Amino acid sequence: MKYISTRGKAPELTFEDTMLTGLARDGGLYVPSEIPTLSQADIAAMEGQSYEEIAFRVMRPFVGDTFSDAEFRGCIDRAYAGFGHTARAPLVQLDQGHFLLELFHGPTLAFKDFAMQLIGQLFQTALTRRGERVTIVGATSGDTGSAAIEAFRGLDNVDVFVLYPHGRISEVQRRQMTTPTESNVHALAVDGDFDDCQARLKDMFNDFEFRDAVKLAGVNSINWGRVLAQVVYYFSSAVSVGAPHRKVSFTVPTGNFGDIFAGYIAKRMGLPIDRLVVATNQNDILDRCLKGQGYHKGDTVPSISPSMDIQVSSNFERALFDAYGRDSTAVAQLMDELKDGGFDVSQGAMETLQEHYDSGRASEAETEATIATTLKNTTELLCPHSAVGVKVAGDHRITGTPMITLATAHPAKFPDAVKKASGIHPPLPPRMEDLYERAERVTRVANDLAALKDHIKGHIAQ
Repeated sequence: MKYISTRGKAPELTFEDTMLTGLARDGGLYVPSEIPTLSQADIAAMEGQSYEEIAFRVMRPFVGDTFSDAEFRGCIDRAYAGFGHTARAPLVQLDQGHFLLELFHGPTLAFKDFAMQLIGQLFQTALTRRGERVTIVGATSGDTGSAAIEAFRGLDNVDVFVLYPHGRISEVQRRQMTTPTESNVHALAVDGDFDDCQARLKDMFNDFEFRDAVKLAGVNSINWGRVLAQVVYYFSSAVSVGAPHRKVSFTVPTGNFGDIFAGYIAKRMGLPIDRLVVATNQNDILDRCLKGQGYHKGDTVPSISPSMDIQVSSNFERALFDAYGRDSTAVAQLMDELKDGGFDVSQGAMETLQEHYDSGRASEAETEATIATTLKNTTELLCPHSAVGVKVAGDHRITGTPMITLATAHPAKFPDAVKKASGIHPPLPPRMEDLYERAERVTRVANDLAALKDHIKGHIAQ
């Protein structure tokens, strides 16, 4: 299995090098040169299997000879051993034909744990074999950072630096990043919004002298390994409601497009997905684009679903690459136009996108109302991001086709917003109940590339 860049000027890589590299050296994102497919019999055989077994069967074709079967199974087993639910990703029925996929039973109470816990194990295994150490730098709108720090804290072969927008994430999200005591993990509060953090991260990857000097690696959603790990729960949940013998639709609250792009990969692999519905909050650039209005950046407006407060959805580049017939020159041109504010999507590419994706948005008031009504009707307490998904799913459900909405975070990660909407202050799980009492360790940094690089170089293990 080989991986190619969406911009066409970086070398083809193996799975291992793709995982450890993150962003391609031409600025593009790595994608498989071809998508493996599973037969209807392969998918049907997943019924009744453990999450770990389904994960092995779904991901194994993409890994090539990077890991032996025993190594790969071991990484998967260790990754999910600490999850708080034996099903790992259980389904809860909200209504006739509408199901909630609970993806918040991992160590940091967010869907990012499914990918990050596995990536941590894969990195450690590969780097130990190679006798190497790397510096991981990530940007987060809230959940990726805490998941990365939790996955890599205390590991021998990595230093981790996470950039997050100062004052623009929830207190729980911040404390999950700032309270770990291990010396190899570092939380950096950047003066700016998430798009600023993401831009500085890309600047670092494009500074090859710095990149090579610190052996820079990335675990943001731009990392193909992250996307691949998220493909698994599309299969596990769809099989639970009747796939491959019936079609299934998914609604995904998303800002960076990685989680829903994983659903597209599942569909390409043979999972009978009818519709993939993109759910956005008031920062609705993806909804506007998928409705034919072009991809044009505006101001990021803070919301009660802060992990979706994004204007530059990195993984959308992967969707565009396929929509433009894998024309890397066209994609590179679009990304250049994005630097100047945005771009229009060609008619043919838009038709291709709309073959696979629908979209909708939820206002702040609609999000709050959904939290309240879902609690009243089902006793399920939603986080604001999951509520965005449930609201948009309600607008796109089709009789006879099960709809699965991804619940991307635990309500306790956003206690103020949830209490305002529901009257209930969601408690943290027992293993985290002392989170507010733990000492914090954080460095505030200007939105300045030189300052960030200097800090990282000064704090990596020598």
